[in-house]
Amino acid sequence: MKTNYVLVDYENVQVQSLSLLKGDHFHVRVFLGPNNTKLPVDLVLAMQELGERAEYVVLETSGRNALDFHIAYYLGALASAEPSGFFHIISGDTGFDPLIQHLKKKENFSCTVSLY
Repeated sequence: MKTNYVLVDYENVQVQSLSLLKGDHFHVRVFLGPNNTKLPVDLVLAMQELGERAEYVVLETSGRNALDFHIAYYLGALASAEPSGFFHIISGDTGFDPLIQHLKKKENFSCTVSLY
């Protein structure tokens, strides 16, 4: 089964559960801004269960669209390392749409953006 990378914009979407991401083919990155200092215990425990397949990416400084740029960077790095993977951005921000449309035209690229 292909690897599914789930990139969560925690500034915009406070994910409460990762219960659908139990399989070994799911890798989760939760992106946190410098003001995201408290996380729900359920999310922390779910990330811990994923082990090496989970990572928190914590920004040290804030700025307009700073977290979005980090997500875009990680999306590119992951897609370069594993071009056959599936990529999912969980965000409340529509700013990713032009990037995703561009990537889908350039390569055999599979990405979805879920808005909440």
